[in-house]
Amino acid sequence: MILKEALALIDGALLTAECDLNVELSNVFASDLMSDVLAFIEAGSLLLTGLVNAHVVRTASLADVAAVVFVQGKRPTAEIVTEAQHNNLPLASTALTMFEACQRLAPPFRER
Repeated sequence: MILKEALALIDGALLTAECDLNVELSNVFASDLMSDVLAFIEAGSLLLTGLVNAHVVRTASLADVAAVVFVQGKRPTAEIVTEAQHNNLPLASTALTMFEACQRLAPPFRER
């Protein structure tokens, strides 16, 4: 699945301009614990999180995350968006809860 398709499934709004929406996603990982992201995420995954701070962008960059989606309508500050753009990390937001977003994204990844 590519990022553009995933965002369509969860009604996601892209927050970082000029990011590649055709990036391939290897998996989906949902967590608010950045230590779990570092320990368990698969490179190229889409990260769903309710945590909205600079640690998310830094952790995602270290862990080779393909993109980050903030759940429950949360949006990062302009500084965080700028940092993500410098790291070529797409950021998006969805009004869905983490559970609802996972529900919508799980079937396409199970079918692989």
